[in-house]
Amino acid sequence: MSLDLDAVLDRRRLRRKLTVWRVIAFALVAGLIVVAASSILDQFGGDHVARVSIHGFISEDPNQLAMLKQIEKDKKIKAVIVSIDSPGGSTAGGEALYEALRRIAEKKPMVATMSTVAASAGYMVALASDHILARRTTITGSIGVIFQSPDASKLLNTVGISFEEIKSSPLKAEPDPLTPTTDEAREMVRSVILDTYDWFVDLVAERRPFDRDTALALADGRIFSGRQAVEARLVDAIGAQEEARDWLNTEHKVATDLPLRDWKPHNPEEEFGFLGRALTGIREISGLSGLLGQLSQQFEGIKHPTALDGLRSVWQPQPSQGE
Repeated sequence: MSLDLDAVLDRRRLRRKLTVWRVIAFALVAGLIVVAASSILDQFGGDHVARVSIHGFISEDPNQLAMLKQIEKDKKIKAVIVSIDSPGGSTAGGEALYEALRRIAEKKPMVATMSTVAASAGYMVALASDHILARRTTITGSIGVIFQSPDASKLLNTVGISFEEIKSSPLKAEPDPLTPTTDEAREMVRSVILDTYDWFVDLVAERRPFDRDTALALADGRIFSGRQAVEARLVDAIGAQEEARDWLNTEHKVATDLPLRDWKPHNPEEEFGFLGRALTGIREISGLSGLLGQLSQQFEGIKHPTALDGLRSVWQPQPSQGE
């Protein structure tokens, strides 16, 4: 009787192991199918409208810029929809995106759709498009530039830490978070901010249907709702993807039933070849992609506030807003 019981238990353990391996095998096969289908679409896909997503904190991303260069050259892409949901980011990052998108817009029709927020550098990116749409409740505007530097000198004095430095000139490496900011350093930074701000205002005046004085009046850092932005002519109309497709059809004869394809920057996992792409497919099927994306946003929120070595065009630069 004991031998029979052991045999039954062994069979049950074996059955459980087989079930686990079957699930793993199924996931692998499903991932391979996804990868194969994606490869076929990439290789044999015909004319389409490309959708580019600009979400979260904007920085100068080489992979993203390389993708935009590919879109610029791809003759199968008949139009581009730029989907923006961003509070802004680094001014240099916004400038790089704007320039890359303008090069595309010189060759293909482009329309921007703004979602929850498209402020500061996020709005700067939208300016690259020939038509801008926003939700009624979209937060936009916040045209301006900011530079932030902490002052930890009082904290150091409190804990009894002194800081000594030797430098070639008084303005080298200023402002310094370990010493109080001098009037000369403050004026130096302000001159850089104002110069960049003038460039931003000129960009708005160039791309929107009003003169520089009007752009300057709107560029006092205030935010607008989508409806207010339409009234101020910072945005062309209220709408989203459907209205973007209608505009492309009306103004540029791009059929509304032309396939829409999401373009994403190069994934480093692709460097591992077919296996890497299969793992990506498995992650998408299992739902891990969404979880990893949320974790990534949390780490981004922790990382960027410490990056105080550049000018930023961002609305409410807080971790909770994806900076």
